[in-house]
Amino acid sequence: MKDTLSSSEARRIALAAQGFAQPRPAGPVDQGHLRRVIERLGLHQIDSVNVVVRAHYLPLFSRLGDYPRELLDTAAWGRTPRLFEYWAHEASLLPLNLQPLLRWRMVRAERGQGMWGRLMPFAGERRGEADVLLARIAADGPVAASDVAETRAKSGWWEWSDAKHALEWLFWAGRITTTMRRGSFERVYDLTERALPRAVVDAPTPDEVDAQRMLMERSARALGVATASDLRDYFRLKPDDAYPRIRELVDAGRLLPVRVQGWAQQAYLHADARMPRSIVGQALLAPFDPLIWERSRAERLFGVRYRIEIYTPAAKRVHGYYVLPFLMDGRIVARVDLKADRQNRVLLVQSAHAEPDGPAGVAERLMAELVLAARWLGLDHVAIIGSGDLCKSLRNVLIL
Repeated sequence: MKDTLSSSEARRIALAAQGFAQPRPAGPVDQGHLRRVIERLGLHQIDSVNVVVRAHYLPLFSRLGDYPRELLDTAAWGRTPRLFEYWAHEASLLPLNLQPLLRWRMVRAERGQGMWGRLMPFAGERRGEADVLLARIAADGPVAASDVAETRAKSGWWEWSDAKHALEWLFWAGRITTTMRRGSFERVYDLTERALPRAVVDAPTPDEVDAQRMLMERSARALGVATASDLRDYFRLKPDDAYPRIRELVDAGRLLPVRVQGWAQQAYLHADARMPRSIVGQALLAPFDPLIWERSRAERLFGVRYRIEIYTPAAKRVHGYYVLPFLMDGRIVARVDLKADRQNRVLLVQSAHAEPDGPAGVAERLMAELVLAARWLGLDHVAIIGSGDLCKSLRNVLIL
């Protein structure tokens, strides 16, 4: 590898690291395909928004195509789990082999550090309340917050009950973990030592510094080429925990300092990164896909300013409510606002916009991906109901 990369080279390296340099499986997708993607990415961010489908299913669709979502459900919440839930890059599903690498974060949470302020009292003066809940779970088995107290918010998302706060502190401290999801995606908690495989529970706990270094290398491998800020953001490490680990990885030859044309910051290339000659293929990208979840990195890589507009008042939205960028042959060439109308079994295109100076054939390739997405979601067809400069072309393709 060179010590200076063009923006195109950096983009191809990043796309290869994220699994976009290889074709989707030609046949049925199985647990082996799923495992390889999850090991490559390191985590799947969980989000309660369910406009198209829950967020953690979409990155797998982007890379694998029409796969059975039950594969992920089984891996995360089946009788023999291969994944666990924890705070990584926000709430996430992670491979089991990362659990020991995050125990230092659990230890800090046990001391009341590194978490939401509303949870901190349960590490101190309200610890007894959490201990009562922990004892109940130990004696009676898994519980959800709704089993122990009223949790419905009166005026907003953050109006949790005391029991929910106590359970969340126990979860953050690693004393309990999610054993299943039920109803409206509510967590059901059990003791960590009962919910996770014995081999994981009994695995040795690395030294805090060693664990952070291993997480940082995981970040670098998943990103391919990245700034220091990108690297620490992947698992949300604090600067004091992350930056010394970067220097150690450079000294060990696992990270190679490079310059990327157009990037103001120093970049780091993972020692095993690949740079394919070209990227071929297409994918719809979820707002919480690790390729684009850090918006400044997405802008550096693709030259596209992307924002999720769910929390923007409708009158001020530019591209729509739940907008997915469309990746085609290594470039973001369009963005589309989608909604799954499950009652009428239709994938609704509420708006579609082409990026400036896009290549030919965007509408045809995007429509093919939308049809694939509808089939994957169990919907019967695609309907173009909204506006945007790409909608007319999509309608013409749909008619043909």
